[in-house]
Amino acid sequence: MSVRPFPEFVIPEADPTIHASMYRWASDLFPICRSLTGEGVRETLRYLRSVVPGLQMQEIATGTRCFDWEIPDEWNIRAARLLDPDGRTVVDLCDSTLHVMSYSVPVDEELSLDELQSHLYSSEDQPDAIPYVTSYYKRRWGFCLPHRLRQALKPGRYRAVIDSTLAPGALSYGELVIPGETPDEILLSTYVCHPSLANNELSGPVVVAALAQWLQAQPRRRYTYRCVWVPETLGAIAYLSRNLESMKSRTRAGFVVTCVGDDRAYSFLPSRLGGTLADRAAQHVLRHRAPQFRSYSFLDRGSDERQYCFPGVDLPVVSVMRSKYNTYPEYHTSLDNLDLISPEGLGGGYEAYRRILSLLELNERFRVTTLCEPRLGIRNLYPDLQRKEVSDDVVPILNILAYADGQHDLVALADAIELPFERCVELLRSLHRAGLIDSEG
Repeated sequence: MSVRPFPEFVIPEADPTIHASMYRWASDLFPICRSLTGEGVRETLRYLRSVVPGLQMQEIATGTRCFDWEIPDEWNIRAARLLDPDGRTVVDLCDSTLHVMSYSVPVDEELSLDELQSHLYSSEDQPDAIPYVTSYYKRRWGFCLPHRLRQALKPGRYRAVIDSTLAPGALSYGELVIPGETPDEILLSTYVCHPSLANNELSGPVVVAALAQWLQAQPRRRYTYRCVWVPETLGAIAYLSRNLESMKSRTRAGFVVTCVGDDRAYSFLPSRLGGTLADRAAQHVLRHRAPQFRSYSFLDRGSDERQYCFPGVDLPVVSVMRSKYNTYPEYHTSLDNLDLISPEGLGGGYEAYRRILSLLELNERFRVTTLCEPRLGIRNLYPDLQRKEVSDDVVPILNILAYADGQHDLVALADAIELPFERCVELLRSLHRAGLIDSEG
């Protein structure tokens, strides 16, 4: 009987070197003032392009219709500061890119403290943190500052200066397609639109960049990988407006990569209806790699899975995260800084995704080549001296043979016999070499 070759994709070992590199990339990108559009996004994409050869920068012009949305004017900011009645600088964009409400219109005027208050944003619950505030679709201006500093402002005349522009331009995004042996695609999507936020913003782009490096280095890939770095929400909508037809026909699994930088937890957010290959592969890896992971409902969604899973789009997209957005206290504040993430935290997210992608690459159906259990002993797969302890060592092999029926793919088989897929692959390879298992694709 002719037996097909076993899938050749190699399950990777952990790589602490790339863990440290991702943290360095995040540190380099942290000071850049990003927003929905503008030079900050382009600067971020240029940096990522230096890390990931082949990344292409694309632009969609202001006014372009994207389904129910329209690309707005491009926003750029050069400087911003708030001066107190004594002429001392109270708030300066140079100190934190979070100090100015994103998309603030230009301003240079004097106001009383009472007049200024409607343009100030702080959080009483976190008095020492700068909140992240945006106003993309209504023209405003404002400064964001710690509530403790806001309470200490003294009466008098303040000067507010925001040197920004809102003008026709473009929304920018990055795209990298890594060809595989088939046109079937895996989507890796992340976002590049928040200012100096580490876990919520930068962890995703640097982990996807590292994954892209690793994928490019593989000698063989079954799948084609579509890696995109887009501004959140509108960027994903705009990208889908350009690529939906091909993505619907080719996407076999997809992942929104975000909040993968801290080392507190692992989290899983499913696709809208669940049960997709992406759902099954991600949950399998987490069950064995981080069994205490927190599983959320799609009702807890909050990132670009909202667009990729929307009715009519219905892509099989999920998220594997460390601490999920909007669940950790530093979220959307200046406390989400480089101290919150770590090489180990980023490395955990990266390694989890590498395991998931490896599982997808190896995910074929397998069928036994004999009727009834084969003679394992003559193939050196079963001991010739039968003892209880030794026989227990053979149980996983017998379980694999019991479920290798051509109907269970690797994910289902590993789930059925309650073994990590890595161990299943090891045993399947032994059985394949012995001619007892056939790979069915």
